[in-house]
Amino acid sequence: MTPTLRILWEEWADRSLPLPAYATPGSAGADLRANLKPEHREAGFVLAPMQRAVVPTGLRVEIPPGYEMQIRPRSGLATNHGISLPNTPGTIDSDYRGPLGVALINFGAEPYTIRHGDRIAQMIVAPVVQVGFEVVESLSETERGAGGFGSTGRG
Repeated sequence: MTPTLRILWEEWADRSLPLPAYATPGSAGADLRANLKPEHREAGFVLAPMQRAVVPTGLRVEIPPGYEMQIRPRSGLATNHGISLPNTPGTIDSDYRGPLGVALINFGAEPYTIRHGDRIAQMIVAPVVQVGFEVVESLSETERGAGGFGSTGRG
């Protein structure tokens, strides 16, 4: 059975904008759009270099229990303009019911204007497994062992 994401528009939101949607049949992520508050719609929102801001989507969501929503950067914005997420992927828990905003950061050298309706991120809904926690006296051995960052080498 396909899980359903329930969506509620914010009162101020522009409901003429498309809801999150998959661009192609093989898309893993659905595009999220900037749904700017009325006072910012005409001019857009300028994100200065190294500035972080939460951009509204105009949506609230109800994620099915046992799932999470991951918010990820759009590769074109990242590659062409340096626009990314400072906490990628962002996680939205199934019990959150507040406004859905996208934290963006401008890693580029120039200011970037986010226009009303722009696709600003993608969302992926994925199953979550919650584990139990157990304190032990030792861990099982592996070939890698305690080797950390870069320990497996190149190539």
